[in-house]
Amino acid sequence: MSNFIKKIFFVSSFILVTMSACNPPEPIYVLDEAPLIPLPSSVVTSDVVMPLDVIRSVRTIGADERLNPITQNFISFWKKHTQQELLYAVDATDSNGAITFEIDKGFSSDQEAYKLVIASNEITVKGKSIEGVFRGLKTLEQLVVLSKLQGGSQFLSLPGGEITDQPTYGYRGAMLDVARHFFSVADVKRYIDLLSIYKINFLHFHLSDDQGWRIEIKSWPRLTEIGGQTQVGGGEGGFYTQEDFKEIVKYAADRFITIIPEIDLPGHTNAALASYAELNCNDKATELYTGIEVGFSTLCVDKEVTYAFVDDVIREISEMSPGPYFHIGGDESHVTPEKDFNRFMDRTLAIVKKYNKIPMGWYELITAKIPEETLLQYWAKTEDFSKVIPKKSKILMSAASYNYLDMKYDSITPLGLSWAGYLPLKKAYDWDPKNLVPNLVPDQIIGLEAPLWTETIEDFDDIAVMAFPRIIGHAEIGWTNASLRKWEDYAHRLSFHGRLLEALEVKYHPATEIDWK
Repeated sequence: MSNFIKKIFFVSSFILVTMSACNPPEPIYVLDEAPLIPLPSSVVTSDVVMPLDVIRSVRTIGADERLNPITQNFISFWKKHTQQELLYAVDATDSNGAITFEIDKGFSSDQEAYKLVIASNEITVKGKSIEGVFRGLKTLEQLVVLSKLQGGSQFLSLPGGEITDQPTYGYRGAMLDVARHFFSVADVKRYIDLLSIYKINFLHFHLSDDQGWRIEIKSWPRLTEIGGQTQVGGGEGGFYTQEDFKEIVKYAADRFITIIPEIDLPGHTNAALASYAELNCNDKATELYTGIEVGFSTLCVDKEVTYAFVDDVIREISEMSPGPYFHIGGDESHVTPEKDFNRFMDRTLAIVKKYNKIPMGWYELITAKIPEETLLQYWAKTEDFSKVIPKKSKILMSAASYNYLDMKYDSITPLGLSWAGYLPLKKAYDWDPKNLVPNLVPDQIIGLEAPLWTETIEDFDDIAVMAFPRIIGHAEIGWTNASLRKWEDYAHRLSFHGRLLEALEVKYHPATEIDWK
C-alpha cells in the first residue's frame, strides 16, 4: 500500500468513526450478558458501544505465518455476517477502525489464554500464541453471530468491554468412532468445524474395530481391501486413504484441533483378523462381522508376525500424525488371558515409544507395566478405579454415565444405547471431573473427552443430534472453572445457541430442559 493511499484510508476511517460516535446504535447484548459458551473467566463491561461500520481493516502484530490464513478466514466471516469488506492492513500502525490480532509472548503462561477488548473504534484480540489468538477470535465470532441472529436488521453494533480468558483443562476432547459406521472426509471436517466453535482442541479417531478397518496401511493393504468393506448392519463401509487422513489432520490443525489416532488392540480386531489369516492363532481368517457385540476377538499374541503387524501400523500412522499421542485401545479384550494381554501390551507400548509417541489407552492398560507418561482414559462405572491407578499416571475422564454421547437422552430417544443409563442435558453438564472418582489426585486429571460410539449412528445428522447440544456443555466443563459454572445460567445461555446451530444447518436435539429462544 502506498503512503498516499494509506493516508486516504485512515482519514476516511477517522471520519467514519467520528460520524458513528455521534449517535452509536445500541448493542443487542451487554458484554457480560452475552450468551457465550464456554463462559469466559472474566468479563468487564463498559459503557462503550462499537458501531460495526467503524471497522474497516484487520491488522496483525507478531511473527507467526499462521496469522495470515486465520486473518483471511476472518475477513470472509466478517463480510458474510456484516456485509462489510475489510482491508488486510499488514503493515498498518494505526489501530483506529481496525481489528488487531496480536501475539504477545509475555501475555500469559497459558498458550490458549487470550484477551478480547472491544472499544468504541477498534477491537483487539491478544494471545501468548497464535492458538490463544484463535480462541479469542472464536469468542468474537460467536458474539457477532449470536448478536446477528438475535437482532436481525437491528444488529448494528457490538458491546464494549474486555474479556480475559483461559482454559481450566489443557485437554478438551471429542472422540468419533468411524469403525462401527464409516463417515466421509467431508463429514469429519464438518464435525471439526463445529467443535472449533466451542474451543474443543482434541479429536480422538477410533479407526479400527471388529466391524471395520478405516485407515490405509500400505504395508498391509488387505486391511482396507477386505476389512474396510463393511460396517454394522452390513453396509458398504469405507476407509480413509493416507492422503485422506493427512487432509483431515491438516484441516483439524488449522483449527487448532489435534487428531489422536486409535488402533484398538489386541481385542476389537476382527476386521484385521478377517483380512490376514496369519494374525490368528489357527492361521484361518475369520468372517467379517457386522453385529455390535464386543469382547470376542484377539490378535495371536504368541506370533512374531503380530508384532511386525503392530509395528508397521503404528509406524505408518505415526508418520502422518504430528500430535503427541498414539491410542492403542486395550479395552474389552475378554478372550485374551491377562498374562498374554500384559505381555502383548509390554511390547506394544515399547513400539509406541519407539516412534516417539506418548502411549494412550483405555484404563484396562493398568494391568500391564505401563510407562509413567502413559495417558489412561477412564470410562468405566466402577467406583474403585482410583485404588488400582498408579498415582503418577495421567487420567483423561470419559465417564460413560456423564459424557458418552451415544447414550440416549431419555427412554424415547430413537438413536443410541442405554447400558450406562440415560444422559439428559443437565446430567451431562452438572458434574465435575475432579470429584467423580473417589480418592483420585486432582492433578492427575488432564482433561475430559466425549466419545461418540456409532453402533446406531449412520450419517452426519445422526452424529449431530446425539452430539448437540450435549458436547457444548462438555466443552464448557473443560474450559470454564467449576466455581463459575451453574446449570441455570448455562441453560439460559444455551437457549440462544439453537438458532446458531439452525443457521449452520445442524440437526440438534431440542431438549425440553431448555427454553429455546
